[in-house]
Amino acid sequence: MGDILLVNAGVILAAMLVLWLVAAAIADVSFIDAVWGGGMALLALASWLQLADPGPLAALLLGMTAAWGLRLAWHLFARWRRQGEDPRYARILRHHRESGRYAAGALTRVFLPQAVLLYLTCLPAQLGIAASEGGAEIRGLAWAGLALWLAGVFFEWVGDWQLARFRADPASAGRVLDTGLWRYTRHPNYFGDACAWWGIWLAAASAGPWIALASLPGPLFLTFTLTRWSGKPLLEKGMARTRPGYADYVARTSGFFPLPPRRAE
Repeated sequence: MGDILLVNAGVILAAMLVLWLVAAAIADVSFIDAVWGGGMALLALASWLQLADPGPLAALLLGMTAAWGLRLAWHLFARWRRQGEDPRYARILRHHRESGRYAAGALTRVFLPQAVLLYLTCLPAQLGIAASEGGAEIRGLAWAGLALWLAGVFFEWVGDWQLARFRADPASAGRVLDTGLWRYTRHPNYFGDACAWWGIWLAAASAGPWIALASLPGPLFLTFTLTRWSGKPLLEKGMARTRPGYADYVARTSGFFPLPPRRAE
C-alpha cells in the first residue's frame, strides 16, 4: 500500500508541474479549479491500475471518484474558458505579476499547495482502492456510502445546472437565486461535494477500521474548506457586496444543510 501511495504522489506532482508550466506560459492559474476534480480522478485511476486483483470495491471507488471528479473538472474548465481569469487568483498573485515573478508565485502559492491538499483530500479513494487488493467485495457500509454519494451528486449537479440557467437569463442580473435547491440551502453544490466525499469515505471504510481512520482527514478537510475557508466564506463575502438582496436571502436560507426557509420576523 505504501508503494501505491508513493507512486500516486509522484503522479500528482508530475501532473502539477506540467500544468504549472502551462499556467506560467499563459500567465493564468485559474484552471487549477478544474484540476481539483480531475486530479482526484487521476489518483483513483492510478491506484486502481497498480492492483493485480482490484475487485468490486475498488471498481466502485474508482467509479464514484471518477464520475464526481471528471464532471466537476469539465464544469469548472468550461467556466474558466467562458469567464477568464478568476479574481481570487489575480489578487493572490498580483504582487508576483507586478514584480515579474509570476511563475514562481504560481508554483509556490498555487500548484504545490494544491497538489498537497488534493492528495490529502483524495485519501479515502486512494486507501480504499489500495486496501481492495485481492478482490474485496462491496459490503453494507459501501452501499451506504454509495447512497450518500448519489444524494451528494444530485445536489451538486442539479445545483450547478440551476445556477447556470439562472445566470444565462438576462433578467437575473443583480438578483439572487432563491428557487429550486437554492431555496433550501445557499450552497447546494458545496453541500453535494461534501456528501459525495463522505460517501466515498464510507465506501472506503468498509475495507477496514484503520482505512476509515487513516482516510478521515480527506472528508474533514474538504468540509472545512467548503464551509470555513475558501468556499462559502469567500463566495458570500463577494455576494454581499454585489447583490442588494443577499442579506435577506442569508437571513431566511440555511447556510449549508438543506432546511425549509425561515419565516421573516
